[in-house]
Amino acid sequence: MAVTLWLTSGSVDLSGPGQVMIAAGIVAGLVGTDLILVMLVLAARLPVIDRLVGHDAAMAQHGKLGKPALYLLLTHAGLLIGGYAVEAGDSVVAETVGLWNTPDVLLAFLGLGGLVAVVWTSIVAVRKVLSYEGWHAIHLLSYAAVAVAIPHQLSQGQMLAQGTWERAYWIALYVAALGSVAVFRFALPAVRSLRHGVVVTHVERIADDVVSVHLHGRDLDRLGVVGGQFFVWRFWAPGLWWHAHPISLSAAPTATGMRLTIRALGRGSASLTSLRAGTRVSFAGPYGIFTEAARTSTRVAVAASGIGVTPVRAFLERLDAPAGAVTILLRARSERETFLWHEIAAWAHARGHQVVISVGPRGRGSASWLAEGDTSRGVTAASVFPDLAHSDLYVCGPGRWSDLVEQDAVAAGLPAGQLHRERFDW
Repeated sequence: MAVTLWLTSGSVDLSGPGQVMIAAGIVAGLVGTDLILVMLVLAARLPVIDRLVGHDAAMAQHGKLGKPALYLLLTHAGLLIGGYAVEAGDSVVAETVGLWNTPDVLLAFLGLGGLVAVVWTSIVAVRKVLSYEGWHAIHLLSYAAVAVAIPHQLSQGQMLAQGTWERAYWIALYVAALGSVAVFRFALPAVRSLRHGVVVTHVERIADDVVSVHLHGRDLDRLGVVGGQFFVWRFWAPGLWWHAHPISLSAAPTATGMRLTIRALGRGSASLTSLRAGTRVSFAGPYGIFTEAARTSTRVAVAASGIGVTPVRAFLERLDAPAGAVTILLRARSERETFLWHEIAAWAHARGHQVVISVGPRGRGSASWLAEGDTSRGVTAASVFPDLAHSDLYVCGPGRWSDLVEQDAVAAGLPAGQLHRERFDW
């Protein structure tokens, strides 16, 4: 749409090499800016996007667009500078310095630098050496980068002149993208947090590195939470308030209470094991489609490993399925990682469902997501889950482990539309 509006505006000039470079630079800038705004919408936590594809899938797509958008905007800057230099018969360096003397263009250069920093820190090798707080602070630059580029886009040249359809189109896009972020990332969570007044009541030790955090609030049933969903939590305690934590509920919520079960996997999650009663909590959510609403079949298969058992525990609590229709595979490297298993086993026993456990070091082969003792006996997804091809499979656990479950299940005939997976590696 952006390119079409520009082409039909009558301002396209291809009379010489410099003008061709400028035209190509404008197209790259239009498409690159459009992708940046799409990225903001994907990260804005819009309910409609969450219900359609899930927050994890939206964030995965958000990440994939980062490099193409940056490359297009770098191309935009390079071609425009080169084109202006050709037209003026000047050097690229002189043209660049001249553009820096224009306030709006200088802001655009600063915004481009911010986007470079955001994409660079998203590279896996770089992200591993950054603290979460540092990475998150740099990513906030994406909002500033978009904001400072607006004057440049609206003031340079005649393509976005007052009264044109192009100007109306771009202003609408900016309002939609930045408005979505303002409402759904900031305003709505703040209002809900104040309305429901959630606080920590107590912390229960489950294992050496695992705790359950019990929360109390007002009218929590108005949130419309479904078992298997997660929130992004912020605990207002010294040293914790600036770190947001995406954590699933580990039990179905009530009108006044919720429970989280947390494993100390890093500095951020480890700090939550020492939360004190009375700590105020703000939140955003609920999010995720790891719920019964995604089901397509009566039969349900569930595979959970490690702390991935927590959304599964909440998902199962309100699951409506005939007796014997649910098979649950619980996976752990050792007996130390069997937290909440007794609750799941009790739920399954009371309803006539089956629980299969697989404890020990991983085996080999196509079913290497199971313990070595199981794979040596030829156990696979097809033998664990009855009638897998006509079941819905819910998977939650470490990323690589979940990949292996998915591969084995698909090879056994599970249609892709019947696979439901919760990811927190976005």
